[in-house]
Amino acid sequence: MTASSNPLLVSPALPYGMPDYRAIRPEHYLPAFRAAFDEHRREIARITMVRSMPTFENTIEALEHAGALLERLSHAFYTVSSADATPEIQAVDEQLAPLMAAHRDAVMLDSALYWRVQQVYDQRDALGLTAEQRYLVERHHREMTHAGAALDDAAKAHLTLLNQQLSALSNTFERNLLADTNDLAVVFTSADELDGLGTGELSAAARAAADRGLDGAYVVNLPLFTGHPYLAHLRNRASRQRIMTASRLRGARENAADNRPVLREIARLRAERAMLLGYDSHAAYVTADETAGSPQAVERMLRDLAAPAARNARAEGAALQALIDEEEPEPFAIEAHDWAFYTEKVRVKRYDIDTAALRPWFEAERVLRDGVFFAARRLYGVTFAERPDIPAYHPDARVFEVFEEDGTALGLYILDLYTRDSKRGGAWMNSIVSQSTLRGTSPVVVNNLNVPRPGDGEPTLLTLDEVTTLFHEFGHALHGLFAHVTYPHFAGTNVFRDFVEFPSQVNEMWILWPEVLDNYARHHETGEPLDQAVVERLRATTAFDQGHATSEYLAAAWLDQAWHRLGADADGVDDVAAFEAAALADIGLDDPLVPTRYSSSYFAHVFSGGYSAGYYSYIWSEVLDADTVEWFRESGGLTRENGERFRSRLLAVGGSKDPLEACRDFRGRDADIRPLLERRGLDS
Repeated sequence: MTASSNPLLVSPALPYGMPDYRAIRPEHYLPAFRAAFDEHRREIARITMVRSMPTFENTIEALEHAGALLERLSHAFYTVSSADATPEIQAVDEQLAPLMAAHRDAVMLDSALYWRVQQVYDQRDALGLTAEQRYLVERHHREMTHAGAALDDAAKAHLTLLNQQLSALSNTFERNLLADTNDLAVVFTSADELDGLGTGELSAAARAAADRGLDGAYVVNLPLFTGHPYLAHLRNRASRQRIMTASRLRGARENAADNRPVLREIARLRAERAMLLGYDSHAAYVTADETAGSPQAVERMLRDLAAPAARNARAEGAALQALIDEEEPEPFAIEAHDWAFYTEKVRVKRYDIDTAALRPWFEAERVLRDGVFFAARRLYGVTFAERPDIPAYHPDARVFEVFEEDGTALGLYILDLYTRDSKRGGAWMNSIVSQSTLRGTSPVVVNNLNVPRPGDGEPTLLTLDEVTTLFHEFGHALHGLFAHVTYPHFAGTNVFRDFVEFPSQVNEMWILWPEVLDNYARHHETGEPLDQAVVERLRATTAFDQGHATSEYLAAAWLDQAWHRLGADADGVDDVAAFEAAALADIGLDDPLVPTRYSSSYFAHVFSGGYSAGYYSYIWSEVLDADTVEWFRESGGLTRENGERFRSRLLAVGGSKDPLEACRDFRGRDADIRPLLERRGLDS
């Protein structure tokens, strides 16, 4: 295959550098990556072979120019490998993983390159650099040092081997999880077993069954987290139990997709790598280059929140048991699969809110255009025009062009809403093209969700949780779209992991904001707005069931820390279930009614994603988020002035300055934890 015949090795002809996925076949990827690796190595060699002394221009800025082809290919491929992982793409991914790890190490551990970066770093005070340039020097130096560039050759060789092994194992974990999630999808033979679901949900289950050749049956696919949205409404207790049981079995059965030996080996190798790099544990290694600074700081926050969260969850559980004892003809002891169902009953009884009954007001297209896009237009002046002429990587993925208030083109936004067997679970944002004035590129960003697709002709009616997810992921998309930086190193969401969730969580505030809710929450058949009395009761439920929600999240965050605080003792973990039980007991979150949001064997965030030792970042960022939401409320809410301040001082800077400094610049002070405690009902 020649370069000219490989569509990945020619400049994209589509707008904004969008890859022409119509022309790309799986067999194009590996040859293109090999060519990109070669080109990047030549670019690095040209930097290290310069005879003149290192300067910002011939070393740091040259590094920012280097690797453009590899970055373009990586964004193009990993978009597909996560959202449409066909067997052919999975085979490419398996071969590519160790090659990528080896290439990254070849660059990050290059002694000659590190020497040049070190020279510029040592002289940074005397070079007359801009603030962004100085921070770029500091980050390149910090990241290469953190990666192991200062190690001797023998240690580097060992480190490279560890990185390749870990890359392959993470790939295996994700592949196993996808296979087992599909295999454990729950098949029901009768609609009676799904009593309580709406027509749209039944339609989606029937379509999922038909897609598997199971005509007349119903298939309930499993989301990434432990629970399931349907558990809140299924009247058949046995059906609830089947779904919960299947969910918790993923990756934890003795079969070809058993993730338990995989994750144990990942934890062991990460601990070994951390010690090679001079840290006591992987958690210490990760947090050393995050805003938290240390696993001890993370532990303090998690323990401080765990006790009141567990206390509130126990009170909530007691209330649910009382309801069962009062209303059920044959009372029984509540179990985890019952929690959501009886919580909805309490919600209806206490607040007269049935969340399932709200779905007709949350039609997906209206939520997108009159909710998500509307809030962005009011805050930031941006508008969105669908571009069906620009093909994406899958027919389900829709492309929108984004324009500034004055009509200037900004970039592309892609929404891939529906679940499918080739898409990994959960929801996420990623970039296909990152913004950089140095390279002259504009952003192309993707949002992926996993909403069940209804039958033909049926509307897509979202749950309130799905509405929240859409607003959340769009907050990430705005971060990617609005970044206005010179250097690609700082583009979009290239920020500290424990800060990256902050903008997305802030964007959730507009879901129930009066102007926004009134605009999108309209009945899909009649156009009637959601009754204001219902809206007020909905707002009153903000802290409802937060003991359970906070506990299940904190349990997962602590499991992540427990695995990654292992050091030399990592070899001693033989039983995953026993390890989990001991860790949860240690922090007081071992309540059988409140299982962890992710058990280890399907905890993709930390064993195949980028959140290892960093899942705490959601609540760490929520301190900043809750404080910022309070600022918006005090400052007039949904206004262009407020939006411009948030955009210019936080979103636009990307990773080009310390994130906490950016927050202080926006807020005028450090964040206060009080709004978070109030939001989650933990302040009493």
